[in-house]
Amino acid sequence: MEENWSAMQEKAVQWIQEAGELLRASLEESLVIETKSNPNDLVTEMDFKIERLLTKKINKEYPGHRILGEEEAGADITDTDNIIWIIDPIDGTTNFVHQQFNFAISLAVFENGIGKVGIVYDVMADEWFTALEGKGAYHNNVKLSKLKPAELKEAIVGINARWIKNEKIPYARQMRNIVDESRSTRAYGSAAIELCYVACGRLDSYVNLWLAPWDFAGAEVLLREVGADISTIDNKRPSMLEKGPYLAGRPGLQEKVRGMLNS
Repeated sequence: MEENWSAMQEKAVQWIQEAGELLRASLEESLVIETKSNPNDLVTEMDFKIERLLTKKINKEYPGHRILGEEEAGADITDTDNIIWIIDPIDGTTNFVHQQFNFAISLAVFENGIGKVGIVYDVMADEWFTALEGKGAYHNNVKLSKLKPAELKEAIVGINARWIKNEKIPYARQMRNIVDESRSTRAYGSAAIELCYVACGRLDSYVNLWLAPWDFAGAEVLLREVGADISTIDNKRPSMLEKGPYLAGRPGLQEKVRGMLNS
């Protein structure tokens, strides 16, 4: 039986709305904050609470579907067969902790490796970025236009200063060259939000050397609907199961960015 992706999206939006309300309310309370891979990789009890909330609702409504989450769900997933929900309960946890702004809930539904539903909810800005495969991408219910080509000298590039500061990081020199040739750069601290900014034209290009599937999955459905160029540095499709480089931006522009990274 063919899935009703639109109905699936509607349910997911309702669940995310509920989760967003919980996150906003939690900012009035004292958070329990821990670290993961390094002292700057933060996680709070709300990361776990939101992922468990969404996981519970998905399992109840779609018991045959698998779930891949940042914190707990799907650690045993090794393939992209059938339907997988991909969740980042708080993308931008450092922002959530320090700024109480610029953090998002990201959710995607993929079938056999193809994005069918994409949702990124910027909680504090109350901005919704949504997409259905073949139906276009939307910002707060306004359909987004297809991306047009751009020149690097006129482009704003989303890039983290840490990537270009540390000489030990691969591609540091090449990324500095991209920064020098671009009009300007921005870093918002949430990959999901930044990629949605590419989809809606607030950014022209985005470069990240180390993204996980839950970081980009929700936004990727939007990006494909607006005709963005998405790739790894060596112009392959980013992995849906492993962390790695992720580039996205306007057509033409990304060819230039990839070329500079490989120079």
